[in-house]
Amino acid sequence: MIEVLFGESEAGAMKIALKSGKLGSDAVCLAFALEIGDIRKPVIGEYRAKLLCDLLYAEQWGEDIEMKNELERLGSVYRGELNKLERYIKSGEPIRVWYANAPYSVCGMLWLCWQFRALAKELEMYVVKLPRTLTRGETAIVHANWSEVLPREFIKLLPLQRRLKPAEIALNAMNWGGLKSQNAPLRAVVNGSVMSVPASFYDFLIWKNLGGEPIREAVLIGKILGEDHIGVGDWWYARRIDKFIAQNRIKIVQNSPRKYERLLVKNER
Repeated sequence: MIEVLFGESEAGAMKIALKSGKLGSDAVCLAFALEIGDIRKPVIGEYRAKLLCDLLYAEQWGEDIEMKNELERLGSVYRGELNKLERYIKSGEPIRVWYANAPYSVCGMLWLCWQFRALAKELEMYVVKLPRTLTRGETAIVHANWSEVLPREFIKLLPLQRRLKPAEIALNAMNWGGLKSQNAPLRAVVNGSVMSVPASFYDFLIWKNLGGEPIREAVLIGKILGEDHIGVGDWWYARRIDKFIAQNRIKIVQNSPRKYERLLVKNER
């Protein structure tokens, strides 16, 4: 069994969990962030590699050349991961896909079905969908994605797995084909379904938490992430904030080379 995940943090946690011997033999990470950008272009190529680098390296905490150089290698890293998965599937190895309601995760699962749609009848694909809440002791914790799950919890959630029927793989592939034809700048999960939406879709969350009182950018984004568990990364909100600053809709009260330390207010014009 090969474990498939769509985020770096969750893939790292899975690799720790694999050491228990109770899960698969290998883990594959396909963190293509397919909820964002042009999905008509190949996932393995210059466009997606540059997009991933731009998204993840935004200098929010200051310039880090070593990190930037590492991120520029992502294209070749994920090419290797996809090639490895293709070899496993062609050899008849079953795969288990861990996905959540987070947009990047659902998009990854739909794209995976589209990628291997020609093998739908032969492909042994299992899925484990992350529950909205998990309990730790007497505490119920809301989770937006698998990166928030402890390595030991992967094993506990194995009973949730189910095998996808060929018809389900085909339907998922068809849904991804529809999203490709629409090719919106952003995809979001609305009422459990992935939809093509405009880039402004999540902007209301920024305005809900930003007013006339100065707030540090890290605190602003942290409030959004803490209150609205929708599985969208901090980098997306940081990009939108930069856009609003350029449009003079958000004002920098106190600047900093470390962007997350800037003090911001809504520019009331």
